[in-house]
Formats: sequence, C-alpha cells, structure tokens
Amino acid sequence: MYHQQVLFVNNCLIDISEASGYLHTKNRQLIIQFKDESPPASVPIEDITALVISSPDTIYSHQLLSALSESGVCLIVCGRNRLPNGILLPIQGHSTQTERLKAQAEAKLPLKKQLWKSIVQAKITNQAHLLKKLRGDDFGLLYLSNKVRSGDPDNKEGQAAKIYWSNLFNTFSFTRGRNEPPPNNYLNYGYAVLRAIVARAICTSGLHPSLGIHHHNRYNFFCLADDIMEPFRPIVDEEVVQLVRKNKIELSLNSEHKKQLLQALTKSFVFNGETRTLFDIISRITSNLAQIFLAGKGTFCFPNIISKRK
Repeated sequence: MYHQQVLFVNNCLIDISEASGYLHTKNRQLIIQFKDESPPASVPIEDITALVISSPDTIYSHQLLSALSESGVCLIVCGRNRLPNGILLPIQGHSTQTERLKAQAEAKLPLKKQLWKSIVQAKITNQAHLLKKLRGDDFGLLYLSNKVRSGDPDNKEGQAAKIYWSNLFNTFSFTRGRNEPPPNNYLNYGYAVLRAIVARAICTSGLHPSLGIHHHNRYNFFCLADDIMEPFRPIVDEEVVQLVRKNKIELSLNSEHKKQLLQALTKSFVFNGETRTLFDIISRITSNLAQIFLAGKGTFCFPNIISKRK
C-alpha cells in the first residue's frame, strides 16, 4: 500500500519521510494525521514490524510509544541526514526472559566461537552467491567460506569483504564506509532497517541485543543484532546494485528508493524447505539461538538468501 505522503510496505515496514504530522493511536491502530489536512492514514499496530520516522517535524503521543513497545514494534528515528540514528525496543519479550538472559550472559567462549564460524560461513556464502548471480563468478568466496575455522582467527570474513566490495559494483571504484559517498548512504539505510528487524526478533526470543557472540563494544547496544544480521546483508546489497545499474543513486534517498529497499526486506525466502518472511526466518534463528544458550551446545543454520529468493 502506498499513501501520498507515507510509504507502506506490506503493512510490515512503514517509512514516514516527507510527511509532517501527528502520530497517535486509537483502537489499536496507528493513526497518522497530516499537517496539510489531507485524510489521515491508519494501520493496525499488530501488523507493523518497524516504523521509520525521517520527517523532523513528526510529533508522537506517549500512548502510541507505549502501544508500539507492547506490540514489539521497532521505532526507528532518523537524524538530520535522514538516516537512522536510534531504535526504540520493548524491554520484555519472552515469559522465560530471565533464564534466557542468564544463559546468554554465561555462554562459554568455545560455543560462541563455533556460532561465529557458522555466521561468517553463511555471510561469505551469500556474498559468493550474489557475485555469481551478478557477475557470473564468485571470485573464490565459496572456497574461503569452506576455510573458516572456529572463531575465524584467520579473518576470512575480512578477506572475503575485500574481494566482495571490489567486485560487487562493476561500474565504478567503490569503498565501503558509513561516511563514504553514495551509494553508501543507501546501504546504511537498508542495514539500519535490517538491524532493527533483527533486534526485534532478538527481544521477542528473550535475549538481549547488546550481548554479542562476536561483536563487543561497551558503547554498542546492538552487538548481537550486528552478529545475526551479517548473513542477511546481501539482501540490501543486491537492491543497491540494481539502483546503481539504473543510474538512480543520488546524494539523498527519495521515497521510491526507500520503497525498493524496504520491499527487499519484506520478500519471502525458502528456509528449511518452507517459504517464509525474513522476519519469521530471523525469529526462528534467534529462538534457536536461545535454546543453544540454554543447552550450552548446538549450532544454527542460515538460508541461502540469493538463489532461493521467491
């Protein structure tokens, strides 16, 4: 659904970029009232995965913020550059959250190293499949994926990244960096929304997004989200490549660009023989991770998000 001033994507991801107005709730609905007096827009809160607010003049009611938290909706707030810089998440997401948080905090290093190996292998494999799809060659990434050891002490992830970014955009020289020129801003936007989706799944599974498997930074509240999202980044990368090929990259993202990036994150994928949404797949992975922490052993798998996209 596409409203004149608000971008709706399958009622799961909503981006308010151009509109300015008042956001509140009534009868469990998100109500968007616009300052230009155009008809209000509404959507059931329970259907929303993430709400992205880019418009600097948007006003929220306390009741809405509370309702979003109760329903587990991620509220993503953007700064002056229209890129996400904050996320509101629910405090409690599972009936046995205390037990799961304790197991997560006490996870042994050998277990976390094995889990990180699985994540890195899945990330490099998906990068390889994307390069193969776009360029007809994986440039040795599948070989690197098979060489990843527990904890990735040889930094195969970094080696793969150098090859990947050197070959992903075939039309110009590219340097990946948050503050580098476009299309990095497009990647930043897509990754931020992906991060929020992962963080919501983590909270729903009774885990804490700041207690990472590999990422660790005293100032980063989303270390575990940054771990889990790694194999899914090529979903965003592929859409940005398509925009580059169509010469649609600009200094700032417009609504159509955001719509394409958000739509990529609401498509369905095949996972364990079943077609499921990205959020459902990530929720199953984080739920499995919680069980691994409780048992003190185990591993998890990730989908081939490129070749098996529906």
